[in-house]
Amino acid sequence: MAAVVTAGLLASGCRQSAPPATAAVDWHATGRSAPNFQVPSLAPGVDYTIPVEADIKAMLDRVRDRFVKETPYRLIDTASGEVLTDPGDPRKTVGIDLRGGEFNDWTYSMGVVDAGMLLASDVTGDKTFEAYVVKNFNFIFDHLEYFKKQAAAFGPQSYGYRRLLDMKELDDCGAIGSALIKAYRKNPDPRYRVAIDIVAEFISKKMTRLPDGTLARRRPQWPTVWSDDAYMSIPFLAQMGDLTGDRRYFDDATHQVIKYAEHLMDSSGLFDHAWFVNAGEADRPIHWARGSAWVVMATAELLSVLPENHPNRAKVLTIFQTAVKGHAAFQSGSGLFHQVLDRSDSYLETSATAMIAFSIARGVNRGWLPLIYAPVAQTAWKAVEQRIRPDGMVEGICYATTAAYDAVYYYNRPTRLDAMQGYGPVLLAGAEVITMLRSFDIDSTLNTFHYRPKGQAKTPGGQP
Repeated sequence: MAAVVTAGLLASGCRQSAPPATAAVDWHATGRSAPNFQVPSLAPGVDYTIPVEADIKAMLDRVRDRFVKETPYRLIDTASGEVLTDPGDPRKTVGIDLRGGEFNDWTYSMGVVDAGMLLASDVTGDKTFEAYVVKNFNFIFDHLEYFKKQAAAFGPQSYGYRRLLDMKELDDCGAIGSALIKAYRKNPDPRYRVAIDIVAEFISKKMTRLPDGTLARRRPQWPTVWSDDAYMSIPFLAQMGDLTGDRRYFDDATHQVIKYAEHLMDSSGLFDHAWFVNAGEADRPIHWARGSAWVVMATAELLSVLPENHPNRAKVLTIFQTAVKGHAAFQSGSGLFHQVLDRSDSYLETSATAMIAFSIARGVNRGWLPLIYAPVAQTAWKAVEQRIRPDGMVEGICYATTAAYDAVYYYNRPTRLDAMQGYGPVLLAGAEVITMLRSFDIDSTLNTFHYRPKGQAKTPGGQP
């Protein structure tokens, strides 16, 4: 999904510089193994060890600190770059400061960051993560009235919360709307609730759909079903159902999971990035990793709040379990997953790895998956951990990606340090893996790891 960049900022030279280069990493360095292994595993670049909670927290702190440091919280004149302390009457060129990135914008990727921050706060007890989210949302709503007046005078502007004021597709509202509901539970600001209801109205009544009710896009052609849109809709619908108690939201969320599986999931459990409906049988599946992982993560988010007695819960759970089994089968020997999941000559990508780690850890923690999956999440996290730099930037994240017709496009999508799509999943994965480490005893037996419920005795022979 392409990031939106404002024309005014581009024209002024304030917005974009050359893509940050990803620092070289020596993936051939010898990895570490658990010290009590009799025959250590020494695969290049692989740390086959149990994660340490304090180390995970330190990684989450790095990411949080980067966001705290780089979020500007200011308005500027986008034509001149002048910082504005008082924007005065509405002018077309006034906007939020996006020169360093989308940190306090209303975007789907910031929505995932906010969700990750909130989960990190809940799991670790460190309220600085939550404070960042509340500060971000308050900045948005403190300035929203100004930008409403700007939109009335000049039309909604991209640097004036266009996505919030003029929703056109699920990217504009679903993921950040879901995070807003979670933030509303922490900080019940009535301004939040007004925006939440606007998002609900758009997704439920205004967003384009296929005749069978599947949420679909008009681009690149009508109709196209994007795997990304599972996360851009389902978690919001799930959170809205949980917030309001209105079962219609759960009904729609479960319907979307079932239809996304019907239209996009193949027999291997992987999801096609996009179904070009008009292509019919000629449509070829491309299992772009982040696109496929969006569906898995969205399904995990739904199961987390879906009532146990909902009539579609069993179907949703089966889809989740099938998808996890399929994705786990394509984990590489490094713990990472490939940019195109089932093509091992495509590069190893970080955001999808974090999303799969989160989803599997959540499934193990909630009892939806057998414990044999826990080491998959463990090793995926250990691989992600190696890609978090001391400055809190994360390497190996695929940049914004549209729905394409050919595999070559996906192979050649660049990784960038400012690809915001990966930071939220890293926070989510780290926090959920901490919960997994707390929930189970882990035995290092026969040079591998065996998870068992806390306090449960080992079986004879030392294995659970």
